[in-house]
Amino acid sequence: MKEKKFCALILAAGKGTRMKSDLAKVLHVLNGKPLLHYSLAAAESAGAEKIVVIIGHQADKIRDDFSSRGCIFVEQKPQLGTGHAVLQAKNVLADYKGLIVILCGDVPLLKPATIKSLVDNHLAAKAVVSVLTTIPPPPHAYGRIVKDDKDNVLKIVEYKDATEDEKKIGEINTGIYCVDTKFLFSALGKVNNNNQQHEYYLTDIVEIACRAGQKVKSFIASDYIEVMGINTVEELSRAEKYLLA
Repeated sequence: MKEKKFCALILAAGKGTRMKSDLAKVLHVLNGKPLLHYSLAAAESAGAEKIVVIIGHQADKIRDDFSSRGCIFVEQKPQLGTGHAVLQAKNVLADYKGLIVILCGDVPLLKPATIKSLVDNHLAAKAVVSVLTTIPPPPHAYGRIVKDDKDNVLKIVEYKDATEDEKKIGEINTGIYCVDTKFLFSALGKVNNNNQQHEYYLTDIVEIACRAGQKVKSFIASDYIEVMGINTVEELSRAEKYLLA
């Protein structure tokens, strides 16, 4: 089995307009610490060899606030979607020999053990892409995980683009991935922005892998709250209750 070495790539460029504040989303405070602190701490505890943070909105403030954490900051401007965000790390990571674990700076409750399990399962399955998924109670507007009868992931469909049948799928994308480095950057070079948002979606790497005959797997996080993204002030207070419980 390959070594479990991995680098964490944290997406933290978003403005977070639904937070109804000018503050960059990852700087909003949860239980006394900014959201980004939690993603960094989880990556460090899970054993990341290197941490790269993609920043955009209020980039200088994020750099200053986290200057002591030893991570590499890469700026994304303009912000053209999650696929475009990850591509900004190509110069820093293209020669990296381990795996890349893509995390979200607004998912503060993720446990280091879940990151480790994602990496272990990725290696055991000999997958090229592994997606961390969960099954939250409906209704919700998350991207759906479409699989074949052998439990291989075929594609991730954004809710807005999903058919009525696809909307009935319970398993959803958390936006967290484990990917082989070489595959990641070659696949991102093939992603286009032919979608409703005119953005470069990171989720497209799944279909690119399938077309190339590569294996894509999902790893289901049993606690859907652990992988919940913070998009609103209400979600922030719910996360606070969870942390203090």
